[in-house]
Amino acid sequence: MITIQLPDGSKREFDGPVTVEQVAASIGPGLAKAALAGRVGQGDAARVVDTSFRIEGDTRLAIITDKDAAGLEVIRHSTAHLLAYAVKELFPDAQVTIGPVIENGFFYDFSYKRPFTPEDLVAIETKMSELAKKDEKVERRVLPRDEAVAYFKSIGEAYKAEIIASIPAGEDVSLYREGKFEDLCRGPHVPSTGKLKHFKLMKLAGAYWRGDHRNEMLQRVYGTAWATKDELQQYLHMLEEAEKRDHRKLGRELDLFHIDEHAPGLVFWHPKGWTVWQGVEQYMRQVYRDNGYLEVKGPQLLDQGLWEKTGHWDKYRENMFTTESEKRDYALKPMNCPGHILIYKQGIKSYRDLPLRYGEFGQCHRNEPTGSLHGIMRVRGFTQDDGHIFCTEDQILDECVAYTTLLQKVYADFGFKNILYKVATRPEKRIGADAVWDKAEYALMESLRRSGCEFVISPGDGAFYGPKIEYTLKDALGREWQCGTMQVDFSMPERLGAEFVNEAGERHAPVMLHRAIVGSLERFIGILIEEHAGALPAWLAPQQVSVLNITDSNADYAREVVKTLQKQGLRVVPDLRNEKINYKIREHSMQKVPYILVAGDKEKANGTVAVRARGNHDLGVMPLADFSAKIASDIAQRV
Repeated sequence: MITIQLPDGSKREFDGPVTVEQVAASIGPGLAKAALAGRVGQGDAARVVDTSFRIEGDTRLAIITDKDAAGLEVIRHSTAHLLAYAVKELFPDAQVTIGPVIENGFFYDFSYKRPFTPEDLVAIETKMSELAKKDEKVERRVLPRDEAVAYFKSIGEAYKAEIIASIPAGEDVSLYREGKFEDLCRGPHVPSTGKLKHFKLMKLAGAYWRGDHRNEMLQRVYGTAWATKDELQQYLHMLEEAEKRDHRKLGRELDLFHIDEHAPGLVFWHPKGWTVWQGVEQYMRQVYRDNGYLEVKGPQLLDQGLWEKTGHWDKYRENMFTTESEKRDYALKPMNCPGHILIYKQGIKSYRDLPLRYGEFGQCHRNEPTGSLHGIMRVRGFTQDDGHIFCTEDQILDECVAYTTLLQKVYADFGFKNILYKVATRPEKRIGADAVWDKAEYALMESLRRSGCEFVISPGDGAFYGPKIEYTLKDALGREWQCGTMQVDFSMPERLGAEFVNEAGERHAPVMLHRAIVGSLERFIGILIEEHAGALPAWLAPQQVSVLNITDSNADYAREVVKTLQKQGLRVVPDLRNEKINYKIREHSMQKVPYILVAGDKEKANGTVAVRARGNHDLGVMPLADFSAKIASDIAQRV
């Protein structure tokens, strides 16, 4: 007798070995039809298996459907195989290599005598749909390694044979067949191809075999797959929106910045873009002032010896830009922390001086690989709103509570209300006593509880010297951006000789809290551009108001309006060109200016302006003083 325990705690008994599919059928025909796979076992020992998997003894079992995250992964994994099946049907000479699941989809790499074309992509997707509609059963079999190598060689699949040959001798490998196509795979897979209904091939790219540039360039086909038609359509819509919001595209169209081949990974800020930058920086500078931070500034170049003491030279050397002068080696700082410790060490510090909060808009450089660079989101030179708090162990909790509250306010001011929280706890390899780690982890978690934040725990993902909180923004398209951090560091202050004198007159190393709210200003501005689709709120917009005349007879009045608004501190641009007013309105609308004011003869006579808000909203004619009050309110409330 075999006993199967289900997630709801109920149990089912069977006379002998039973498949996942049979268990699902015993629960009900609806579940049997919806079953994609099963999760057998519990805890870390649980594994996802095919519905054909035979259960030989007592265990726990969860039936996986397309409503489960694991079910979606099975769908995507199986759709990658369906893609390879379709390619082999259309291009029999193509060789298949690997096809893993990735975020939101999958890809498969192929070796073929000519490049695939966009037309080929359409044909492949059509063939995939045809094969799926056949609802062919997906079957698994196991072969000894050497037998599997011989099999794939016999059918001309040299890449598969090479992959299997790299598996230790004596091991078995699993193969999955659907129709005429058979592929190497660990699985699991859907029971039949009819389960695969909602997919789309996205793009073509190149990829070296095994990621080595010395090997053949393969052709990579990317695709996406979802459980329902609505989810697929929502994802495709999100991609369309993301393309419209791409900060690189908007950066060009709005004349904010550019990246030049003469300085890869570094940003050239144009006047309008630098205005946005200054808006973010000056806002954060006020945050420093209002919350007890002392602004400091450290040098760009620091001696190699310092980086050796911190451990960066051993662990991070390949990502650092270095130089030499007078037989001394230096590195451009990839982070600001050591510099802040050197500032802290100037003069004796007492426990009465703690907590001591330093803040810096510190420019850092990291030698990121060319392939990872992405507009202003991933660069080699960036500036952080970097802060470090030197405190005692007993002060960690209060500092973390205050920081989370502050971070929430800052994000809300920039238009972000949806924040995800994660606590990364002690890794296996770490320094410091467990009692200290207990206190630090408790402080981080308790600070989030006191702030009313739900959080997840990421076991073992903390740094070797301390745990951390990661704060992730969720934007208007549902994308996630990890920006803020609060990290507890017991190591670096001690390594660099930082001390304070306690109440008993003894010297101790302080705890160092690393914190950043927006993180890289470059990246955060890129996120802002995409979140607002370039239509930045009035307080941040590089150009807040455009003033347009209709004819030359009202140009002088338009100039007066400009001067009046500029005296209020507004960023105002006049457009007095001899062009049709509709043309000028359209042009300034394309630049996403929050307000466009039109000054004609009637407005001149009455001391009014015709106001258009961004998005082609006609607010009508109003006295200039009323408009001034309105935009002042927008800016003050950061609407």
